Amino acid sequence: MQIKKIVGLLSLLLPIKALALEQNKASVSYDFYADNTDVAVSSPTVSVFKRIAHKLFITLKARIDAISSASIRKGGSPARKDAVTGASPRRDFEDVRYAPTLIATYNDGDNSLSVGFYYSTERDYMGRSLFANYTRQLNLQNTAVSVGISQSFDRWHPKFDRELKRSDRKERKIDLSVSQLLSPTAMVQLSYSNIYSEGFLASPYHYLLGENFVRFETLPEKRKGHAFAFRLIKLLDEPTSLNFYYRYYTDDWGINSHTFDLKVLRDISDTLTFGVRYRYYTQSSADFTKGINDYALTDRYVVVDYRYSSFSSNTLGLLLIKGFKSIKLKASINYYITSSNPYVRNWYGKDRIRAVFGSVALEYSF
Repeated sequence: MQIKKIVGLLSLLLPIKALALEQNKASVSYDFYADNTDVAVSSPTVSVFKRIAHKLFITLKARIDAISSASIRKGGSPARKDAVTGASPRRDFEDVRYAPTLIATYNDGDNSLSVGFYYSTERDYMGRSLFANYTRQLNLQNTAVSVGISQSFDRWHPKFDRELKRSDRKERKIDLSVSQLLSPTAMVQLSYSNIYSEGFLASPYHYLLGENFVRFETLPEKRKGHAFAFRLIKLLDEPTSLNFYYRYYTDDWGINSHTFDLKVLRDISDTLTFGVRYRYYTQSSADFTKGINDYALTDRYVVVDYRYSSFSSNTLGLLLIKGFKSIKLKASINYYITSSNPYVRNWYGKDRIRAVFGSVALEYSF
């Protein structure tokens, strides 16, 4: 049992060693999300991981997101009939996103290089992304140093008559990490991310109804961010492991955030693992964010999305992993709740957002 747990932990922090142990796999998963603002997302995914040569692997993923939210896709606030864009609340799935991904990986045991391409399309948005990651094993494969880069090229196509100053949205992200096995029962990971976004970074549908004026959400066209993270995985005893994660984020919009995530996993038997999760998130508001009723027609920036205001959230979750001969079942369910927020109240007509989300996956090894 201890050896199985160590191999499982290595798969999280030392990706080359995990890849060398991988078999060919095919999986089918279903993710879901539903909240009290009438947003619902249903997402089936099919993926195949295949060794096509001694040192070469291919991963193919196909994901479909069925989305229900008139407020997001048509611009209307679910709290009222929309006089600006003509949208009103709906409960059927009224947008579908298609998102295939292709990843090729070369691994010689000490070096691993992955390159991939992601594409997604929906009625009003197109996303494209190129990404690459290199990992080097050191110190008898007890240390892994990784560097990754991704670049997205997205574009808005609003579904109502609004001419955007620019419709493109680009994001470049560079990730650096060092993973270290401290002992047979403990390992750590330190990581840093540099994020640069440019383009139309607001939603083309969000707007503010002020006193005697209406303004669409307006945000800066550039954003630079930095994220620092620490992860500790520790075997507490023979059947129990702890996974602790902390992330600090800061950007030039003035937003600073802290994320704490704790998971405890326990083996009930050789084929059954149960886990619990708690996540706490808190952030400050952007420098240009005001009180929701304090904006004026002449303001350069106008915020409508609550994610640029000051708020916190809590997430509680349960995890289950069940192994069979060549099939593994993974399931999770989570409850999410934000703090009371005037921006949430303004747009959604609710004091806070409450959501349930989770996933069910079947993985077949061959």
